[in-house]
Amino acid sequence: MSGFPELKNDLILRAARGEKVERPPIWIMRQAGRYLPEYHEVKGGRDFFETCRDAEIASEITIQPITHFDGLIDAAIIFSDILVIPQAMGMEVKMVDKVGPQFPNPLRKPSDLDHLKKDVDVLKELDWAFKAISLTRKKLNGRVPLLGFCGAPWTLLVYMTEGGGTKMFRFAKEWIYKFTKEAHQLLQQITDVAVEFLAQQVVAGAQMLQVFESWGGELGPDEFDEFSLPYLRQISSKLPLRLKGLGITENVPITVFAKGSWYALEQLCDSDYDVVSLDWLFRPSDAVQIANGRVALQGNLDPGTMYGSKETISKKVDKMIKGFGGGKQNYIINFGHGTHPFMDPEHIRWFLQECHRIGSQ
Repeated sequence: MSGFPELKNDLILRAARGEKVERPPIWIMRQAGRYLPEYHEVKGGRDFFETCRDAEIASEITIQPITHFDGLIDAAIIFSDILVIPQAMGMEVKMVDKVGPQFPNPLRKPSDLDHLKKDVDVLKELDWAFKAISLTRKKLNGRVPLLGFCGAPWTLLVYMTEGGGTKMFRFAKEWIYKFTKEAHQLLQQITDVAVEFLAQQVVAGAQMLQVFESWGGELGPDEFDEFSLPYLRQISSKLPLRLKGLGITENVPITVFAKGSWYALEQLCDSDYDVVSLDWLFRPSDAVQIANGRVALQGNLDPGTMYGSKETISKKVDKMIKGFGGGKQNYIINFGHGTHPFMDPEHIRWFLQECHRIGSQ
């Protein structure tokens, strides 16, 4: 990790470690993306994954929001996708415009597991991702830290078995209830790749990491305890050991985001993550009480607030920051999920400015 420009803004890293800060740091999930006009100019007619795989273009898109909202965002997150792990494991994934991700050959029965690569060479398969991270870290020139990420095992199992987005989760549920043993086998395979992928992102230059359990809320509490939590905990416990083995000695903060899993906050605060990210289903003061200083909390504004007036945005930001105790310790501002393509960048600018104003009080 040497040879990179010196970091000028370490606010988010300090907040993630639980240090007292002058104001809560801010970044936004999916902050680099379709709501910014310059994103479309750079992406052009390229396919989504083709864009991710071009280090120059991925780095430019990653940095766009940092430049667009100059001085207002405290972290960049690499422009990529959670579905690169299934790709590395040998599955074909297409991003279909206005539809989303599609797997032409999803895993529908246990024998389909034979089609997955057994020993994934993460450095080889995802070489392009590491090149993009290293280039972006250099081009950021220390303005803000660079975040890496991956999809969590249960969420990736959903996509790999359903073949894309879903409202019914028919096949994913069939795997956990009917093919339970093989579901655990698949979750373990994904976990092993995820640990290596995250570790190599740090080697490439990522300074903080996030694990996205986007479909966590589709599991009930008992199922979450069986099919999500053990694998999330494996990631948080194995990753530091792997980093040590790769010669990384500094503490790299890691965030877990289990969307919809409100019932699991107590366990997630006790899972060796530095930060627990929350969706908007939480009342901030309740989450603060449960966390009790064990982790930093991240979130949790409903992204839909951006469709409201500036006055509404200001009120909601004020209430959120106060709900998290003023934000001067154990708190990172974010949305409760990602931006939408239809959002007005000027409303996002207002949100960021208000976070600075209210968070500095």
